[in-house]
Amino acid sequence: MQYDLSKNNFVMFGLLPRFNIDTAVLDLSYRDIQRHVHPDRYAHATDAERRASMQMSAHANEAYRTLKKPESRARYLLQLRGVDALEESNTSMSTQFLMQQMDWREAIADATSARDEAGLQKLEKKLKKEVEILLNLLGIQLDQDRDDSAAAESVRKLKFMEKLLVEIHDKYEVMEA
Repeated sequence: MQYDLSKNNFVMFGLLPRFNIDTAVLDLSYRDIQRHVHPDRYAHATDAERRASMQMSAHANEAYRTLKKPESRARYLLQLRGVDALEESNTSMSTQFLMQQMDWREAIADATSARDEAGLQKLEKKLKKEVEILLNLLGIQLDQDRDDSAAAESVRKLKFMEKLLVEIHDKYEVMEA
């Protein structure tokens, strides 16, 4: 077991610290690390070796989850650059985005009250497309432009949009009940 837990998540998996990563390389690196540090391999080892194995395996799991999801990967990359996306305390958004968010929430409410599952599905599809566009923009902001301030705002927008997608899924369950 020779894995350095002090390395950042990108280095741990042999990746450059970028938003756009090769997720296949991430997956392969993760499996390779787990193959070496998984606690099952240390079932008959000393207590100290088992604890170290569990610690490294847990760290690899958390690092993998962080880099696998685009939103958390962006947040982590900003953190490495010394930028806090301030999602909890800074919810300021452009007026245009706030108006769009209000329109989406109203459309969700209207579709739910009308029990319009097709309308809700159409809204979900549109919102997923907007998320895809925002993720592409985030890649440009982080990897090409290195505009961390704009990227932090995009991460906050992405968080709002992900919440709306969860809300839509919750409404499907309400309609089915």
